Amino acid sequence: MINISMGFSPCPNDTFMFHDVAAGALAADGYQVEVHLHDVETLNELAFAGRYDLTKMSVAASLRVRQVYQRLNCGAALGRGCGPLVVARRPITHANMAQARVAIPGEWTTAHLLFQLWAPPAARKLFVPYDRIIEAVRSGEADAGILIHESRFVFEDAGLVRLADLGAWWESETGLPIPLGCVMARQALGERSIAELERLLKRCIEHSRREPLGTAAYVRRHAIEMDDEVIRKHIALYVNDFSTDLGETGRKALAALEQRARAAGVIQ
Repeated sequence: MINISMGFSPCPNDTFMFHDVAAGALAADGYQVEVHLHDVETLNELAFAGRYDLTKMSVAASLRVRQVYQRLNCGAALGRGCGPLVVARRPITHANMAQARVAIPGEWTTAHLLFQLWAPPAARKLFVPYDRIIEAVRSGEADAGILIHESRFVFEDAGLVRLADLGAWWESETGLPIPLGCVMARQALGERSIAELERLLKRCIEHSRREPLGTAAYVRRHAIEMDDEVIRKHIALYVNDFSTDLGETGRKALAALEQRARAAGVIQ
């Protein structure tokens, strides 16, 4: 039995995709997987430290760990109509974003990278956990915030208004789906093990998509927003064909994000 560690988020799309991994399904294939759940920014920081053998992380952060990790073709959060939302208590023009205090769900998130590309002059940033963004904006701690995960479905209930959809902006600029998160494998595992683990993870995701009811209890146990409809919408939005295989379009989207980030000087 080979012992490996895997990190992913408690968000419904990840717990849905990796339910079988957490349930020990890979043991039959010779892998004992120790699962760790953290918010995406914590996963990014742990990846910088090389903590886990397999890890979900932001695409933006993944560009900084390629000497240690390599990207898998499955497990990604990538699609259309699923980008981060910029919200506020009241309308703020794009031109005035430079003066706004903006709550962002982590310095190394793709949401932050997209915001940097969309509003380069904006510099008054507050980095807070993604599940605190709505309250930070509602309380006046921040003038605006960037929502990811379940929060994008409930901000109107908190009396907030949408200023921009960074995914829609990206799609209008590039014609490509927006790449948000990906799974990375430690290169030290070796090519053979990485290829096998990629195959097994893809199998787990395909099984969850075929039999979603089997994942429900695990997903609900870790979800921040407990409303069943919110959970359903979240999974439907973020788990798609790109989740099982990035394909040529997915890889093109990842390359485009890196190219634009380097052209803007956001990453070196």
